[in-house]
Amino acid sequence: MRKSLIILAFMTLSALPTKAQIDLHSHAITKGYLDYIKANGAEMDEGFPIPAWDAEQHIAFMDKAGIQTAVLTMPAPQPWFGDAEASAAVCRSYNEECAALKARYPGRFMFCAALPLPDVPHALEEARYALEVLGADGVKLATNSYGQYLGDPALDTLMAYLDQQNAVVILHPHKPSAVNAHLIANVPLASYEYLAETTRTVLNMVAHDVLVRYPNLKVMVPHCGSFLPNALPRFRSLLPVMVKQGMMQPVDVDANLSRLYYDLAGAPTDEVLDALLTITPPDHILYGSDYPYVAEPVLISGKQALESRLAAHGLNPRDVFTDNARRLFGESIPLRQYGEKIVRHGEKIVRLAEIEVEPSMLEEYLAFAKEVGETSTKVEPGVLTLFSMQTKEDPCKIYILEIYADQEAYQSHIQTAHFKKYKEGTAQMVKSLKLIDVNPLAGMVR
Repeated sequence: MRKSLIILAFMTLSALPTKAQIDLHSHAITKGYLDYIKANGAEMDEGFPIPAWDAEQHIAFMDKAGIQTAVLTMPAPQPWFGDAEASAAVCRSYNEECAALKARYPGRFMFCAALPLPDVPHALEEARYALEVLGADGVKLATNSYGQYLGDPALDTLMAYLDQQNAVVILHPHKPSAVNAHLIANVPLASYEYLAETTRTVLNMVAHDVLVRYPNLKVMVPHCGSFLPNALPRFRSLLPVMVKQGMMQPVDVDANLSRLYYDLAGAPTDEVLDALLTITPPDHILYGSDYPYVAEPVLISGKQALESRLAAHGLNPRDVFTDNARRLFGESIPLRQYGEKIVRHGEKIVRLAEIEVEPSMLEEYLAFAKEVGETSTKVEPGVLTLFSMQTKEDPCKIYILEIYADQEAYQSHIQTAHFKKYKEGTAQMVKSLKLIDVNPLAGMVR
């Protein structure tokens, strides 16, 4: 019995594709999110239909395109319609689903958490939960949440917390707080206003010195820098005039810009690449697809063309597609080098727990085991498997196959409230417990 379980554990450890390219701009559109948007009549709020999305189809696209890992974020519109509790619940469910996807497909998905802004207290609570419990790789912030633009002093408590966490912040444009509906019916937001919106919020952050006051933030600007290559020279020239007139405080523009990174979603032309390099160094430029908002064939052909053109602009394709992202996220990305076995912070931990339960308490024990297993695999990305089994000969003999992403994930797991509840609640139910650590045999990991 034990031998067959150990073999099962080894077969669970699957290797990932050998190419390590990373997509910094993609979206997961979950059913709960989409149902909530539709229930509030907002599915066309951005002037463009929300596309269908499926994790397996996303991975199939990634395999065709040569992408190993995609960073998932919530798309527009922001799920806020005046009910703070409902918005917080939608973001919580979305983040838990993304954490589950990250755990279910190791190395294929990362995610930056959705926050229920403009409600700052709820957003702060969700940021803590997502980063400290779910293992989110950062947060996604809308350029504005129904008129609350980034740089607003109301967001300072949230920014201070994200700064403490050294957080990666992925920006994404949303509909401006005031927009002509007739205009966007003919000129889609994505073609112009999204670029203006991103530029607007980044300049507002710079004007409020956000990235100097919170220097540990690393902020990803979408769509090739939007209009910033054109707007920044004007901003620089106007800043002294505004300061002299007492209308602005002096800010360190260059220090703010040094915390900005840029993705290449949006079909960058040669001219766009040249313009982007006027405002940022090559190691702050990363690949983004904008999947599933662009058709797969267009994304694949566009990516291939981009790969062949980067060197002409002094850009190293490996930096743009892989290494810049690894430097940005650090150990959050489960990669070493091309062709190496994929791990997170270290080797996976595989063990068997061999448990004997008091017969009179068996049903109560099984309820505890079911709860901790479901909760752990749902909310802890580093808990890859907790699979419980009873022997047919003696139902009180329980085996649990445990697989953790690494030692850090295991140590984090045993400190969680749900594990402590299980441990304390079953202390009198367990007659014996034996933990069997195992090492993968050569040829058994595929």
